[in-house]
Amino acid sequence: MPERSNAGWSLATRLIHEGERAQPPAGRPTATPIYTTATYVYGSAEALDAAFAGGEDYVYARYGNPTVGALERVLAAAEQGIGAVAFSSGMAALHAALLAAGTPRGSTHPRIRGILAARDLYGATTNLLAEFFAQQGTPVAYCDMCDLAAVDAAIAETNPDVLLVEQISNPLLKVADVAELARRAKAAGARLIVDNTMATPIVQRPLALGADLVVHSATKYLGGHADATGGVVVARASLVRDTLRRYSKLLGSVLGPFEAQLILRGVKTLALRVRQQCASAAAVATWLADQPEVARVYYPGLPSHPQHDLAARAFDGLFGAMVSFDLRDPDAGQRAADRAAMFRFVDSLRLILPATSLGDIYTLITLPLISSHRDLTPEQRAERGIGDGMARLSIGIEDANDIIADLRGALVALQ
Repeated sequence: MPERSNAGWSLATRLIHEGERAQPPAGRPTATPIYTTATYVYGSAEALDAAFAGGEDYVYARYGNPTVGALERVLAAAEQGIGAVAFSSGMAALHAALLAAGTPRGSTHPRIRGILAARDLYGATTNLLAEFFAQQGTPVAYCDMCDLAAVDAAIAETNPDVLLVEQISNPLLKVADVAELARRAKAAGARLIVDNTMATPIVQRPLALGADLVVHSATKYLGGHADATGGVVVARASLVRDTLRRYSKLLGSVLGPFEAQLILRGVKTLALRVRQQCASAAAVATWLADQPEVARVYYPGLPSHPQHDLAARAFDGLFGAMVSFDLRDPDAGQRAADRAAMFRFVDSLRLILPATSLGDIYTLITLPLISSHRDLTPEQRAERGIGDGMARLSIGIEDANDIIADLRGALVALQ
């Protein structure tokens, strides 16, 4: 770009332009800078035209940002995908993934014949399917994705072109056989979307097992510090990646550079955090399983878990850092604790924080009854096996003994 002379410019004009658009330093920054600019200047109109035409260079923040691009590259590598596209939230990422997965091969327009989803899903995901896709005329069916015979029957009945499953479900922590689901999706001409938020690429990488798209709420483990909201979709094929990019531009739900930098910083310690959290979760789950006040513990690392053998084969020696459990009513023997008892239990905790998210450095507790699945009817929760006495723990990086001591104190206070 040619030098622009400031001769004759007024003070007001010079205050705007002096110091801007300087040449980058000779030394490269160690950490990725936060690029806050919305637009980019090229040396000539011809160069700007080429940048718009090529689509690979940065021209406008909604089309791409260098900080966001750095995050997308590392997450594509982590999930072993051809590319990744970041979004402003996990729900925005999931929405785009469903549209991209439902776009017929060779087409640029989403035409979703039908979605077959796991019965066990995050409550907001269920709402998205019901309130957006189903109400727009897209058939949505559900089945137990852990029952492969039921999956075969549902595929034969519904002929879907999208299958949606959570690798570790929320909040029952069921484990999906991604390799088998991918094989069935391919045979049916469908694409498989795996929400890998709760497993993370440290535990499993679904694209390597045949999944077409992996979705993360980057707000959770990827960021890991409860200070940024974002989402990402990683694609196995370039066509789907390009479709995602196009929908990102059109929908405008792009990730900002400040959030991207925070999540990028969190990703650098992801392996360290997740391994520590998984080890602590195993200790907490084992302790809870021995407590008489606890009716049932949901954790893939326990031999009592229905998919324990699958998790032991499919995961990288880790079982996730989420633990769910059902409390007994202290005044009613074997009956599950009611809403009031669960509130007393949560209010008695001193270290564990009552917050609705997961994957943070802090240990968090939430009651699906009032948070992730509050919009479902009691019948819908019961159908999914989510009772009023269920609590979900997201294990942080605190000392496991301190987490257990806090739970012990709350159980005593409940009596």
